[in-house]
Amino acid sequence: MSMDRPELTTEEVLRRDIPWETYMTTKLISGTGLQLLRRYDNKSESQRAALLDDDGPAYVGVFVNILRDISKEETIEYVFALIDEMLAANPKRARLFHDRTLSSSDTYGPFLKWLWKGNWFIQEKSCKTLSLIMSVRPKYKVGVLSNGKVANEKSIFTSADDALKGLVEWLCSQLKNPSHPYRAVPTAVNCLATLLRETSVRASFVQADSVKLLVPLITPASTQQSIQILYETCLCVWLLSYYDAAVDYLATTRILPRLVEVVKGSTKEKVVRVVILIFRNLLSKGAFGAQMVDLGLLQLVLSLKAQSWSDEDLLEALNQLEEGLKDNIKRLSSFDKYKQEVLLGQLDWSPMHKNPGFWKDNITNFEENDFQILRVLLTILDTSDDPTALAVACYDLSQFIQFHPAGRIIVSDLKAKERVMKLMNHENAEVTKNALLCVQRLFLGAKYASFLQS
Repeated sequence: MSMDRPELTTEEVLRRDIPWETYMTTKLISGTGLQLLRRYDNKSESQRAALLDDDGPAYVGVFVNILRDISKEETIEYVFALIDEMLAANPKRARLFHDRTLSSSDTYGPFLKWLWKGNWFIQEKSCKTLSLIMSVRPKYKVGVLSNGKVANEKSIFTSADDALKGLVEWLCSQLKNPSHPYRAVPTAVNCLATLLRETSVRASFVQADSVKLLVPLITPASTQQSIQILYETCLCVWLLSYYDAAVDYLATTRILPRLVEVVKGSTKEKVVRVVILIFRNLLSKGAFGAQMVDLGLLQLVLSLKAQSWSDEDLLEALNQLEEGLKDNIKRLSSFDKYKQEVLLGQLDWSPMHKNPGFWKDNITNFEENDFQILRVLLTILDTSDDPTALAVACYDLSQFIQFHPAGRIIVSDLKAKERVMKLMNHENAEVTKNALLCVQRLFLGAKYASFLQS
């Protein structure tokens, strides 16, 4: 696009005089179309509102036909300005584009065409309009058209689903290679913050590998404009945090430290709220909980709670986050306690050994330092003469085999079999019982061992 001319505004464009008659003589506009345009053009907002109330779909039909059939830039800009003004006055008018009387024409195709072809004024208007049209589209059952007929033959028109796909593709391309130096990214983020409410859009967005393009935009903001784009970016991330594939992707980025910095540096309640809601959603997913504890999020939550916020949702989310983080800390510290017990060689039947929750929550912690804790348990089997410690060590190895997906292989590789089998002849009944359980799990796997145990 040419950057040499100053930014166009809707007001400026609407001052133009468009020679509609010449389009009619060249058959680019029908007689009815010309009548409607004459009636609508250069009228006051209240007159236009009355015309749209009476005959909205007919006017929308004429606008869409011009976008489809005419290629002169000044005219296209003018029609986009008319549509922009009409929707700015009343966004509910976007529903007119879905009116049944328009179902025999390609309503969405022209918008997609101008997204890729137009200058920035046209691209921006086309993207904002199409986003609004898509966000109010009626949801029909699959295979049933709006007019109640069943869809079996392929329509020559762009379907709403295809239009939505094309729009998301364009928005993603703008995040990657903006076609305007400072307006393209805020525009794209603004539209995505609405569209990502839909699962299909979240899927397309992740497939387009666009999650990573949002992360750099999460940075403390000071100006009014940068606060707004930060807020809308966080809104996108919040909507994505309900979608597992996006969460998996976020886990590979440095998003948490960035969000923490944003909350520390933000006084805007809406920004703080949306980030806290993201934290709440991510808390139970993968390694996010442990990462939040490491980042000192609990202290931040407590200091936020001490401030006076008016928003009930925010206060509730802060309470839930505090509770969840404290749980995480307890879980982490229960493993620390366990580690201490093992490393000191002082094993006894403290409650965590027989608590399935402890094993489920902490099973991956056993992988630390090349399975250090398992190696120490085996050393205990070799060196300890305390029957309780021996029994507990056998029991813990059998728990590890049960709860870790590769438990049997790992424990076998560490040469545990011989050591445990030796203990099956131990004079202490508790030791032999737990050694037997461990051997059964090693040879038979968890399913059969629990069957034998019952």
